[in-house]
Amino acid sequence: MSAVVHEFTAEIPRWSPYVTPVDLAQATPEQLDAMQVTPSNKKISDYVLTLAHDPESLKVRSPLFNAIMYGKGGLSSAERELGAVAASIVNACVYCAAVHASRFNSLTKRPDVIEEIFDKGLDAELEEHQQAIFDFAAKLSKTPSEATADDIARLAELGLSKVELLDLVLSAAIFGWANRLMHTLGEPVRD
Repeated sequence: MSAVVHEFTAEIPRWSPYVTPVDLAQATPEQLDAMQVTPSNKKISDYVLTLAHDPESLKVRSPLFNAIMYGKGGLSSAERELGAVAASIVNACVYCAAVHASRFNSLTKRPDVIEEIFDKGLDAELEEHQQAIFDFAAKLSKTPSEATADDIARLAELGLSKVELLDLVLSAAIFGWANRLMHTLGEPVRD
């Protein structure tokens, strides 16, 4: 029996789609190309298999997502993950919060940061640099106009370059979109 997940955790739940994902064995050449399936790479998530119903969009989505979250230079991977966690908390996307909290923990070896966030939500008290990143991503996710020039100046004072600031904006923004896709296409469950 499965239970719908309602609490934030770094333990990644299973994502259960509302629509039947594309059957990899029956996928069209366009779908396989969009999923970047190769003979040695056949482990495709149900999420990607669900998105593969629209291969044209998926073919654009994956490189964009990967460039924002895993691009070289700019904001560190851990800080991008922290921005994704903040957006996912605001948008109540349990699945995305878990995935990116887990990645943050793996990159930083600091599970205490995520524990604080999951315990206190947007009221979490973090070290100054992480707090500024978390708060800015949360503001962008909640109401973009709440993120002000003062917030940007504060991040710059803490050492973020213009490229790093852009990476933070992009990581929060892509999760505003990704969280909504997750919510409308399926739900996280614990088996």
